[in-house]
Amino acid sequence: DEDMKRPSRPGRKKSPKKRTSVPSRPAGDITFGTDGWRGKIAENYTFDNVRRCTQGFANYLKATYAPRALKRGVVIGGDRRFNSEHFAAAAAEVLAGNGIPVHFCGGGVPTPVISFSVKSRGALAAINITASHNPPGDNGFKVRDETGGAIPPDGLGRIERLIPADIAGVARMAFADGLAAGLITEFNADEKYIAQLKLLVDLEPIRQAGLKILVDPMWGNGAGWFSRLLGGGKTRIIEIHSERNPSFRERV
Repeated sequence: DEDMKRPSRPGRKKSPKKRTSVPSRPAGDITFGTDGWRGKIAENYTFDNVRRCTQGFANYLKATYAPRALKRGVVIGGDRRFNSEHFAAAAAEVLAGNGIPVHFCGGGVPTPVISFSVKSRGALAAINITASHNPPGDNGFKVRDETGGAIPPDGLGRIERLIPADIAGVARMAFADGLAAGLITEFNADEKYIAQLKLLVDLEPIRQAGLKILVDPMWGNGAGWFSRLLGGGKTRIIEIHSERNPSFRERV
């Protein structure tokens, strides 16, 4: 703790009593790891802590980029875990409260689509509400830079240090007000991603090949994608475990 390292003021006797230091925020409260933070829903992963993380990210962006660059905005989306779309909306409210525009694509959006949207919409960064492969009781707060790629560890450390101690340090604008003010824009992230895929891969031969393809998205964000990309021809797509199920079973 920096307070513990400061020397005593000149002319003052150091008290033999043990000092009580108040940290900027609770030690170990929110710790960033790979790409961001993950936690257990309703234990430490709460709406208020997601808002605090978002405020830390907003502080980082405002300290790193000029006001003109901030106008490019931040893409926000999430997966199909419990309440991901609502946690994403909470993050959007905080960025809007900080005057940073939001490109909001909601829940059920695959991670590559969110990363691609950073580039396709000319955004400055992204927030992805996901815990990747973690158990169903977890969720996460992951961040991306202007390339759609990972923010380096030193950047993640700066974001973590800029998280306010409590919710009192968080700026916030109601989602509906953000929409009305033009600070939050909702968009369908899938369309441009699918158009880009079609430029890279000739899907028609697969669509007309007469194959029978079994797809198991394991209740995740991949649900429906094979049918959209390869359906409508002679190839038959069969999906299992494609419904939304935040309490997805462990796979054997």
